[in-house]
Amino acid sequence: MDRAAGDDLETGPGEFAARAVLPPSLRPRLGLIAVLAALVVVALGVLYSGHSAPGAVDSWIHPPTADSVRAPWRQVALVLDFLGEPAGSAMVIVAGVAGCLLLRRPRMAVLVAVGAGTTVGTTTLLKHVVGRTIHGPGNLSYPSGHTAFATALALMAALFATDRLGLGRTAGTSLVLAAGLVAGAIMGWAEVGLGAHYPTDALGGWCTALVVVPATAWLVDRTADRLSDRSAVRTADAGRREPL
Repeated sequence: MDRAAGDDLETGPGEFAARAVLPPSLRPRLGLIAVLAALVVVALGVLYSGHSAPGAVDSWIHPPTADSVRAPWRQVALVLDFLGEPAGSAMVIVAGVAGCLLLRRPRMAVLVAVGAGTTVGTTTLLKHVVGRTIHGPGNLSYPSGHTAFATALALMAALFATDRLGLGRTAGTSLVLAAGLVAGAIMGWAEVGLGAHYPTDALGGWCTALVVVPATAWLVDRTADRLSDRSAVRTADAGRREPL
């Protein structure tokens, strides 16, 4: 039987128990998914390392490097692409952090900022390691940072919704995966349609987010719990030292 949302509270010695950004009931399944996604990222990276042309899968899914999106969908694709650029992504992250703080979820606000930044940083690092290019040697393409960023935002939003809606293990995992799949597919469509990435670049970006977000959420929870425990210990020690 799935666990209720109340079981996902991270209890501690503090005055209030802080909710985990990665619900304990979801950790085993999302951990396994992260491992599988990491294997896909590595496999594709090895397969396309140093390449500057589409692979067989890319050619089968979509004519590579073809700017085939026409009006009115081209404008939609351009808007999506902007949201993955530095200016657009900064606005989205600020809005997400502000929303979390307004809802009194500081731990989730930290995850939004750190998770998005770590995801983009990871894709940037992988691009230089893999060295796959599109439209010339200066355009590193694998994995797609835009797709990874959009997927990461959707995963974090779904984790938040899982807690707010009180979803259990199966429903919560399904929501997280569905949200990530939809967001990754939409941004991947925009990037491939605009000729900015190969389809396998988008797949690599999607899988990168599936690895980074759960790992970052777990680290945020661990760090926050340890800080809370230390604060509680200091408070208790100070109380014992007070004169009677």
